[in-house]
Amino acid sequence: MMGFLRRTFGRRSMRRYQAPDERDGRGRGAAGGGGAGGGGGIAALQAHQQQFIHTPVVVSGGAVVHIPAAGNSKSAITCRVLLLDGTDVNVDLPKKAKGQELFDQILYQLDLIESDYFGLQFMDPEQVSHWLDVTKPIKKQIKIGPPYTLHFRIKFYSSEPNNLHEEFTRYLFVLQLRQDILSGKLKCPYDVAVELAAFCLQSELGDCDPSDHSPELVSEFRFAPKQSEAMEMDIFQRWKDCRGKSPAQAELCFLNKCKWLEMYGVDMHFVKGRDGCEYALGLTPTGILVFEGANKIGLFFWPKITRMDFKKSKLTLVVVEDDDQGREQEHTFVFRLDSAKACKHLWKCAVEHHAFFRLRQPAHSKTGRNDFVRLGSRFRFSGRTEYQATHGGRLRRKSTFERRPSKRYPSRRQSMVKAHNPAKAAHLSVQTNPDPSVYPYKQNIPTSHEQWHAAHIPLSSHLPHPGHSGGMRLPHPEELTARGSPTSKEPDSRLILEQNRKNSRTVTSVIYQDSVMTTL
Repeated sequence: MMGFLRRTFGRRSMRRYQAPDERDGRGRGAAGGGGAGGGGGIAALQAHQQQFIHTPVVVSGGAVVHIPAAGNSKSAITCRVLLLDGTDVNVDLPKKAKGQELFDQILYQLDLIESDYFGLQFMDPEQVSHWLDVTKPIKKQIKIGPPYTLHFRIKFYSSEPNNLHEEFTRYLFVLQLRQDILSGKLKCPYDVAVELAAFCLQSELGDCDPSDHSPELVSEFRFAPKQSEAMEMDIFQRWKDCRGKSPAQAELCFLNKCKWLEMYGVDMHFVKGRDGCEYALGLTPTGILVFEGANKIGLFFWPKITRMDFKKSKLTLVVVEDDDQGREQEHTFVFRLDSAKACKHLWKCAVEHHAFFRLRQPAHSKTGRNDFVRLGSRFRFSGRTEYQATHGGRLRRKSTFERRPSKRYPSRRQSMVKAHNPAKAAHLSVQTNPDPSVYPYKQNIPTSHEQWHAAHIPLSSHLPHPGHSGGMRLPHPEELTARGSPTSKEPDSRLILEQNRKNSRTVTSVIYQDSVMTTL
């Protein structure tokens, strides 16, 4: 049956049912580089799906916000929601509150209008991720807690980012995609990764000024899982070409580049076939992709899927495809999952993707039975479709928001110096940190906020640095004895500091009263 799948969903068959713009997009994605190609297998793909447990941080400065419950706090539950910009929101709700109440609180906190693309995701005890159902009570869905921890994420990746009306919505998409790229979930070719990183720098820092900026500055950011020094040089050169773009323009360029990536917006689920081999089903706006290991072997288009059933841990797909004579034939594919809960979760996600991307409006009737949804479950897609979101959304004249700065790391030069020559690294950082072993580097905290502490180092352990000026003379131990004890008021330390400044313009270590003092 999988051999039939490889033959049936070949390039000619796939192009037959695609619109011209979809064919062009798929061609660009394939030419852009093998997002799913290359080794790794199912194990690597499974690791990508679980990335939101250890979501990489791309921005800094997220605040902690608490939204108290109205009324009696004793009968409330606490939900902790982690937003894309690093904000940690704690919401107190009534015990019987449904998911919609929590989602509305988060939307109010964000002041987000285009909410149809987003959702709240949580993890069950079996480490399977689920989307919070806004129609059901929170306590009945999440078994870990209180507090109940959820992540605010993109649920449906827009098939056309240009249709996103608000700048803030596009900014949230950029944050999500940066996390996907940095975690390895969204793979992209080298040249695309360089261009995306340049757009991020343009959005955050503005135009590149070679007199003030350098590739060493680029090394303080994290854009790709395997970011090298050569890549940072290419990012710097590409950043120069982005001159003149505003933050909003740079972010829109970022999204328009990402949408052509082969794995853009693919919701991956892992199954086993009848042959016992492991496969992955990826839900997309076009249909359901089929992966064998990390290689894409087929695509079930939504119009060709006539039925999708599940029973316990078994998922059944009935697909119609033309044979060589042009006659339609039905083919049945059966997949198994690890548990009945995982199987139902996959089915629900497929129903939501089909409704959001294929329908103009969801079917709200409970009595009628949709041919696509033929199961005993009463679950129905309750949100709005992409068509409704792009054509019927209410617009605002203007919305203001704050872009969070990216998380910064020690530059590559500082890291290399520290790795190869710890003594020299300590000397280079002596201006802001006299003793690195006692006062370690504090990330994202300005050095002006840190107090200077004199380090008491024995005389015998201190050697003059070869770069120090030859005009500086180390005092003889007898001179130190003659000058008195540390509690003595003479000589005046200000005179010594003044003499140090006159003698050398470089960083100079001077021993005074058994202490190492650093001056400029």
